[in-house]
Amino acid sequence: MLPSPWAHLTTIKFASMETMQLLFFLAIFCSEIHLISSLTDPRDAAALQSLKDSWKNTPPGWTTSEDPCGSPWEGITCNSSRVTALGLSTMGLQGKLSGDIGGLTQLRSLDLSYNPGLTGSLSPRLGDLQNLNILILAGCGFSGSIPDELGNLAELSFLALNSNNFTGIIPASFGKLSKLYWLDLADNKLTGSLPISTSNTPGLDLLLNAKHFHFNKNQLSGTISPKLFRSEMVLIHVLFDGNKFTGSIPSTLGLVQTLEVLRLDRNALTGNTPSNLNNLTNINELHLAHNNLTGPLPNLTDMNTLNYVDLSNNSFDPSEAPLWFSTLPSLTTLLVEYGSLQGPFPQKLFSFPQIQQVKLRNNAFNNTLNMSDSIGPQLELVDLMDNQISSVTLGSGYTKTLILVGNPVCDTGLSNTNYCQIQEQTTKPYSTSLANCGSKSCPLDQKLSPQSCDCAYPYQGTLYFRAPSFRELSNVTLFHTLEMSLWVKLDLTPGSVFLDNPFFNIDDYLQVQLALFPPIGKYFNRSEIQRIGFDFSNQTYKPPRIFGPYFFIASPYPFPGIHEGTSISSGGIIGISIGCSLLVLGLVGLGIYAILQKKRADKAIGCKPFGSWAPSGTDSGNAPVLKGARWFPYDELKKCTHNFSESNEIGSGGYGKVYRGMLSDGQVIAIKRAQQGSMQGGLQFKTEIELLSRVHHKNLVGLVGFCFEQGEQILVYEFMPNGSLRDSLSG
Repeated sequence: MLPSPWAHLTTIKFASMETMQLLFFLAIFCSEIHLISSLTDPRDAAALQSLKDSWKNTPPGWTTSEDPCGSPWEGITCNSSRVTALGLSTMGLQGKLSGDIGGLTQLRSLDLSYNPGLTGSLSPRLGDLQNLNILILAGCGFSGSIPDELGNLAELSFLALNSNNFTGIIPASFGKLSKLYWLDLADNKLTGSLPISTSNTPGLDLLLNAKHFHFNKNQLSGTISPKLFRSEMVLIHVLFDGNKFTGSIPSTLGLVQTLEVLRLDRNALTGNTPSNLNNLTNINELHLAHNNLTGPLPNLTDMNTLNYVDLSNNSFDPSEAPLWFSTLPSLTTLLVEYGSLQGPFPQKLFSFPQIQQVKLRNNAFNNTLNMSDSIGPQLELVDLMDNQISSVTLGSGYTKTLILVGNPVCDTGLSNTNYCQIQEQTTKPYSTSLANCGSKSCPLDQKLSPQSCDCAYPYQGTLYFRAPSFRELSNVTLFHTLEMSLWVKLDLTPGSVFLDNPFFNIDDYLQVQLALFPPIGKYFNRSEIQRIGFDFSNQTYKPPRIFGPYFFIASPYPFPGIHEGTSISSGGIIGISIGCSLLVLGLVGLGIYAILQKKRADKAIGCKPFGSWAPSGTDSGNAPVLKGARWFPYDELKKCTHNFSESNEIGSGGYGKVYRGMLSDGQVIAIKRAQQGSMQGGLQFKTEIELLSRVHHKNLVGLVGFCFEQGEQILVYEFMPNGSLRDSLSG
């Protein structure tokens, strides 16, 4: 242990250091200043910090750490130090998607779906994400044009920008996305024509790996170029409905024999339907309604897998029912309303085993309608309103809905029957049963779980099925199948799915309200919401095939607020803030006091004694480890030798001179002062005094201390009053 005054100085110095360290730590804690750990690449950390600063309602974990990979932020996936996935579906985010997103250069998946509070235009820097494989921004509030730079994402396979407010054209650069299989731009405000490649520019016709062209519900116009389709394509869903396309249906469409769903309805298409559409033998949904198509009714004889066909509201040539009305055994729904069909009604149509609905109102069928026998077991509705049917033959096999209003037969014997009256819906659309829960009710912001009959906060939204192959909305078996597929494929508790209010909307989509309940407690956690949202937005969840292609729009999820559970009240937060502030102020005062004390000590000794053992600064500057010796200030040794006067000199040699001195406590010492030219290096001097302090023998003088400052190297020994060893030997 070093005695005073060195011990006093050391105590002040170390106390000052410890105080400052404590001050710094607590200041960090109270002011929530966090240093970025090296576990996250600095570029990624900076990009995410910028996103956090530009968004509201980020997950709580984003505010407790500034190391997205080391102290994982919710929704962030890392590989080593790089961020590879960012998924924040249904988090209630608000703000803009800033250009700093382009700094996440190793990002492979970006899912911000179902955050309608994310608005503004997309940054062109999204095109810098060269490793991006999945980009999902469905159900947000983005606007402006779609950046051409997205065409630079060579690894992209899944692109969902549907259900936003995008305007402008579809970028021709999308034609460079050779790995793309899912392209969903539906439900925006896009205009212009579909881009086709030229000798200088790419186009959608180059997307030979694409399986999904979802461009429905926009304002796209112009003709559908014959160059858009080719036989090498593997498209299964072509959804162009709800636009402003003109011209004829290109015959090249018949070359894409992988097609399963084709929706060209609600456009302004004209001309004849191509005869080679009949080559699309894998088609199960065909929608050509609400156009201006002319010529003969299309021949669909070879479409043996066709379930649903709608040719309504066109201008086809007047004709009798085509042969395929009686030859397609898989048909479930036939719609040709406001058409030009005439002649006798084909009785065989009613006998198909899968047939559910036949809607042929406003045509010119005449003569006798025969429904006396061979009625399909699933037939629920026959609507022949406003035709020319003069008589009806009914058997006992059909007891469901038959609408004959506006036919001559209603002017005679059937005028008082239900068939000739406007009929209201007699069957209630399906809704998940809560009968087992009795009369139990919940607060307005909660719902009753059909599985546990407990009140909880479900994950809610709307399922939109774009081309279901059925029309019957009271089919319990069908909707039970949907419920089961949801809880199984989304890894939920059996029975935790609630379906309600299914109906066909103005776009002819089947719209169903959905509520998913947490397995335990009242809430899903954030990770579960992100997972379920991604399963919907990335189409990981596949409904039963009969429901066809779909999309989902989630409602904001009511995560527990600050008033819930163990969260701190606003008064508590204020109290903690005041307490932390006072603590910081107190520690600042203590730190200033310690610094002033240290400065006084430094001033008293003239310099820092151990700050320069090595001139290069490579040494730590720590005090030497001594046993029984201490450090002497130069001024103290100067005083006790009367300024190293000749009268105090008791010897000399090659090293320097030796002086006699007396300390303030009366101890007599011998002071060996090195002369210029004989001084060692600082580290060597430090090593020497450490060794000398350990040498203790009755025949050797002991080291009392040393001085190493102001350019001096001085050793202080015990004083030997009888002279040197030489004096004793020479007698």
